[in-house]
Amino acid sequence: MNLGTGVHAFLLGAPKCGTTWLSSVLEQHPELCVSDPKEPNEIATHKGTMLRDNREPDLKKYMKYFKGPGLKIDCSVHALACPEAPMRIQKNWPDAKFIICVREPVARTISHWKMIRETEEDIHSGADWSDFEIAWRDYRLHKDSLYGECLQNWVSKFPLSSFLIIDSKKMRKDPVKTMKAVCEHLNITNFDFDFEANSNSNKAEDRRKPTGFNRKLMNLSSKIPNFLKVPIVLPLKLLGINIYNTKALTSMPIIAEVDLEQAKEIMSEKLLRDIELFESLTGNSYEHWR
Repeated sequence: MNLGTGVHAFLLGAPKCGTTWLSSVLEQHPELCVSDPKEPNEIATHKGTMLRDNREPDLKKYMKYFKGPGLKIDCSVHALACPEAPMRIQKNWPDAKFIICVREPVARTISHWKMIRETEEDIHSGADWSDFEIAWRDYRLHKDSLYGECLQNWVSKFPLSSFLIIDSKKMRKDPVKTMKAVCEHLNITNFDFDFEANSNSNKAEDRRKPTGFNRKLMNLSSKIPNFLKVPIVLPLKLLGINIYNTKALTSMPIIAEVDLEQAKEIMSEKLLRDIELFESLTGNSYEHWR
């Protein structure tokens, strides 16, 4: 892989597939330069779960998110479901490699839905996902679980050998083997990762709902130049402190619940069809997902 000025790799996936954990572990490797923030959300039109922005990416601004030596890796996981991202990346970095994190799609979808409901991101984005069946019909929820449809879009632009697909269950069970495969795929030296030092895993039990003042503060922060924010934010980040998740700026969420069997019935037809497509594209069996 050419160590030029471009981006060399992309961590893709979907919310609640272990990508937050994996991106934090990748930061330990001295031969990697992980984007800062980990999800620049510049290349894809998908700027998180709810927001879509079809403007062309600002590559000059984008490259400033990579600070330091090593292979540059963008961890904007929402790019997996973006219809424009493969073409944009192929145009700029045709030799890029990809890591895709997946998870059993029923559990992933429900976990994602709960996160959005409990943080009220749906309400603040002009949607209402309180009814799970209505939420499932929303492209912004179900598309992230249709790995087959998403991958089909990517392999139309890149060879299958460009992709390393990781099942989050296997990643949790054997992180050493997983990271060895990641290093081999990226053609970097195998590394003795410290998994105990990595606490950034976006756990449901740690979830808190942002207050109205918190949202206003984040909106204001987005307009402040990085050279003013970094001296304040970086030391806190190194200490594992997220100021937007403090008790002063958040409150405890109302836990979202859904009937599992009813949810399975709602999702089953679309998911089973997509699992078959995913298997045909990858050559792997995901029988355990059925």
